[in-house]
Amino acid sequence: MPASELASIAAYWNESADAFDDEADHGLRDPRVNAAWAQRLTDWLPDSPADVLDLGCGTGSLTLLMAQQGHRPAGVDLSPRMIELATRKLSSAGFAVPFMVGDAGDPPAAVGGPFDAIVVRHLVWTLPAPAEALARWLSLLRPGGRLVLVEGRWQTSAEAGTYTPGSPKLPWFGGVTAARLIETLERLADVVDTEYLTDPTLWGRTIQDERYVVIARPKR
Repeated sequence: MPASELASIAAYWNESADAFDDEADHGLRDPRVNAAWAQRLTDWLPDSPADVLDLGCGTGSLTLLMAQQGHRPAGVDLSPRMIELATRKLSSAGFAVPFMVGDAGDPPAAVGGPFDAIVVRHLVWTLPAPAEALARWLSLLRPGGRLVLVEGRWQTSAEAGTYTPGSPKLPWFGGVTAARLIETLERLADVVDTEYLTDPTLWGRTIQDERYVVIARPKR
């Protein structure tokens, strides 16, 4: 994306950062919510230790769970404030994790790789070209690696939209259904698992919308 669009989006998430962890599934402060996400990561990720990239890592709550499970995580987020908070969260827990400011849809070369797994939660709706991003992420995986996409559909309008002035039109604005995401992924990868995440413990409340995980591997 052009620098002006990236700056607008970064500013939006910078403003959201300090209150971000107030949402139960963002901060994972409730022990029950924390434990539910920890169990899901155990189910979805390779055995530890694995090299895991957390894209759109926000304040690093999932990154922290990965580190606690013995993985070697790294995190990327466009918001400098999010990265500042993530770095503080992990260092306070005794973990030195590489975090960097960058476009999660097109990760900076400094992120390194290849990785055993890439975790992306509630990010694809923010991308102007999600299929291109999916292809880039798959290219960062080792053979047999897995792309873990935790996504959902929160709005029913099919129209592309924007969520902050100056940002590009988003084809998956409001989220994307599992069926549509899988249809896009199957052109690029082998989809190996899908699970609908209806357990209210994950979200700290009962949900009415569609939330799920899709796990894919690079095509052989």
